[in-house]
Amino acid sequence: MRIAEAIQFVAYPLRERTLIVIPTYNERENIIGLLKQIREIVPGADVVVVDDGSPDGTGRIVREYMETVGGKSLVLIEREGERGLGNAYREGLRYGLDRGYEILVTMDADFSHNPLHLPAIMEACVDGDVVIGSRYIRDGGTINWRIRRILLSWLANRYARFLLGLKGGDLTSGFRAYRRGILDAIGPEKVLSNGYSYLVEMLFLAQRKQARVTEVPIIFFDRSLGKSKISRREIFRGMLTLLRLYLVRIGIRNGS
Repeated sequence: MRIAEAIQFVAYPLRERTLIVIPTYNERENIIGLLKQIREIVPGADVVVVDDGSPDGTGRIVREYMETVGGKSLVLIEREGERGLGNAYREGLRYGLDRGYEILVTMDADFSHNPLHLPAIMEACVDGDVVIGSRYIRDGGTINWRIRRILLSWLANRYARFLLGLKGGDLTSGFRAYRRGILDAIGPEKVLSNGYSYLVEMLFLAQRKQARVTEVPIIFFDRSLGKSKISRREIFRGMLTLLRLYLVRIGIRNGS
């Protein structure tokens, strides 16, 4: 049993209409436990699960859970066509914008993003257009990652920040909150990347729109159930995205 399952959570009262976007691919072992904790911690938030046709039946068990909770606070989008984290983000964020949500949160389905951090992220939305749950600021950190992986992630973030002139210590964190205004200014459909580099490009475009970016510390837990989705191909595509955005930054291409 996870320690969090034995904790009595204190519900956080939301000030604005909030949607939490959770992309999934083969997360049947994690998703229901995560949804239950979110309902306890931020019961006023709505959730959309964007499933990429998981062969393990993630979509099916979410549908079954929806029948037990009732109402419209939980929605499942079952995507077809090309998979990818960026495509899932695009569809989930567009769903929220089209339905008038003021705050849109993204988080992973594998418990690497602890729902206990949601209240702090929500509080930071009062003064921020983009709020990043950061591993690489004071009081942030990672658990169960090998030193090699921590070092690689930290260096990648430092390099991307230097190359693109971005603010923030954790550019690749998917635990984020966006205000509606900045998403309307960017347009999720304008983000070309389709993997984890989608997160860097979103931040790049947001800062070109003069977004107020702030970070709150999180403790990142490496998954204990299921398998990681990061591949060498994804890392290579991320490098190509950095190069493309750098060319935009120096004016070789029009990034508007």
